[in-house]
Amino acid sequence: MPTELHVATTGADDGDGSADRPLRTINRAAALAVAGDTVVVHGGEYREWVQPQRGGLSDRRRITYTAAAGEHVVVKGSEVVTGWERVEDGVWRAELANTLFGSFNPFAEELDGDWVVYADQSVRKKHLGEVYLDGQSSYEVDSLAEVSDPPRRTEVVDTWTGTVDRVRDPEQTRRVWYAEVGPERTTLWVHFGAADPNASLVEMNVRRSVFFPTEHHLDWITVRGFELAHAATPWAPPTADQPGLIGPNWAKGWVIEDNVIHDAKCSGISLGKERSTGHNYATTRRDKPGYQYQLESVFSALQIGWDREHVGSHVVRRNTIYDCGQTGVVGHLGCVFSTIEDNHIHHIALKREFYGYEIAGIKLHAALDVVIRHNRIHDCSLGTWLDWQTQGTRVTRNLFYANQRDLFVEVSHGPHLVDHNVLASRVSLEVHSQGGAFVHNLVCGTVSIDPIVERPTPYHVPHSTQVAGYAAITGGDDRYVGNLFLADDPALAYAPGSRRPGRREVGYGTAVYDGHPASLEDYLDQVSDPTKGDHERFAHVQQPVYIRDNVYAPGATAYEAETRAAHLPDGDAAARVVEEGDAVYLETTLPAGFDDVRVDAVRGTDLERVRFVDADFEEPDGSPSRLAQDLLGAAKEAGGRYPAGPLADLTAGVVRTRVW
Repeated sequence: MPTELHVATTGADDGDGSADRPLRTINRAAALAVAGDTVVVHGGEYREWVQPQRGGLSDRRRITYTAAAGEHVVVKGSEVVTGWERVEDGVWRAELANTLFGSFNPFAEELDGDWVVYADQSVRKKHLGEVYLDGQSSYEVDSLAEVSDPPRRTEVVDTWTGTVDRVRDPEQTRRVWYAEVGPERTTLWVHFGAADPNASLVEMNVRRSVFFPTEHHLDWITVRGFELAHAATPWAPPTADQPGLIGPNWAKGWVIEDNVIHDAKCSGISLGKERSTGHNYATTRRDKPGYQYQLESVFSALQIGWDREHVGSHVVRRNTIYDCGQTGVVGHLGCVFSTIEDNHIHHIALKREFYGYEIAGIKLHAALDVVIRHNRIHDCSLGTWLDWQTQGTRVTRNLFYANQRDLFVEVSHGPHLVDHNVLASRVSLEVHSQGGAFVHNLVCGTVSIDPIVERPTPYHVPHSTQVAGYAAITGGDDRYVGNLFLADDPALAYAPGSRRPGRREVGYGTAVYDGHPASLEDYLDQVSDPTKGDHERFAHVQQPVYIRDNVYAPGATAYEAETRAAHLPDGDAAARVVEEGDAVYLETTLPAGFDDVRVDAVRGTDLERVRFVDADFEEPDGSPSRLAQDLLGAAKEAGGRYPAGPLADLTAGVVRTRVW
């Protein structure tokens, strides 16, 4: 019979786990729990790395870990540091026995791996260690001398975009640390500013993860209702083991819901791959590009059972995720067939202590049949990055704003469907892929396209992990229907006729696709020259695009061959996202002409098939995609006519709509 095992800070691990004799540690309960059991953790603080020993047997016979109803449970990967000695004004020193760390000392572990970028090779690499003063993390510096006089930074520069950001808390940048690790002791020097660490709560991360099994295929586990914090997670590229603060570690059917997850050195939630399919070989071997090792990892995963029966199908919902250095949610291969919905993800990778090419609020590779639905993603260096094998992926009803960049889809063949989203940051869409459909979005910022022919990537049998082929990304084969495009920087307005085929293009609206054929028939005509060879006749011919019924504010420009493009008259046309406490509002200003334009309800069967994959836009069960809800979940009836953009009742004038 299913059992409840109770854990409490007043318990003892020699108890029986009953409500009257609770256990003291969650790990002791994990050692006892079997399929169908529920581990109920009562209020308080637990400092441990929970390592489940068993999984459930099915969706109905799970092992569930849950916070007791109405009780606040905190699980941390850190330990309290006491006994600080004052060195000079603001600077304090502590010595710690290395036995505290066991075999993993975060202050000795370098933050490194494939696609980490250290622009200055003369400075020492960052480490996985972290020091927290009253819950707020500090900054690592490169030398002991820098601890004495740390700069107070009010701005930081995004290394990728060159954009200057204001620092959320400039005083935090003056709280810095430096560590030296010896054979027996680790010494920390920390600049605490005006704070007295002996009168404050000072913690340092000790454990790699907080809730993460060490074994594979512990399936059907639910983790619900906890605050999970302070993990020394390593850099998690798609070519390495990808540990997170919490995650299933190559398993099936986890549910991670209603948690507050914060302060992972790199990744908060990992739905990623494991070590045997490659682990930072580009960095350690240096003999092949990371791209090649990533390609090999896909085939290696197939050999160890990467399929729907054994991996993926996770649910990540209603979590709040923030203050992680690399990603809020990361995954390669292990994320397939999963759903990520109703999460609040913010302030990811904004400390910018380290830099690399795997950073975003959500960063997924091989997001096969993954649904990313109704998430609020803001104040991230990049909101969501879908990289490689974005096939059967749905990005729907999300709220993106105040990010450096909102949505990036890279080197994928589709079909992927992006619908009913607010993309309110200055860089809204980066489509360095093909085979996408963008339907009823509000696009406030720039759109860029970029063919990437030097990195062919795999595509799959629909709704399967089986590889069907691989090909270069030539760009195009995209669909845009019913979107509302705004513009806020005249300098980036796209000049019709300026497109350079085969080059990256950036602008407001869809004119970046000028020069592409407007139909498959036109494309076939261009590749039907009988005097050219099989391969040569396709070279340098742009793929078709299917663009219709979009609305453009002044400064945004339509694709030259668009059907029924609507251009709003000169005048106010703007949108912004406003936070008021826990509520978020979308404020739009649109001219009267907006109400004259309506678009027929769009169905998956209205979207042209994807050429390379030879696949249609479908739900994970193979039925046609259903675009039946707007941003707020309001029904959109078949046969109805609706305004452009993500709201079914959006009108002209000044409108304020609560969207979260």
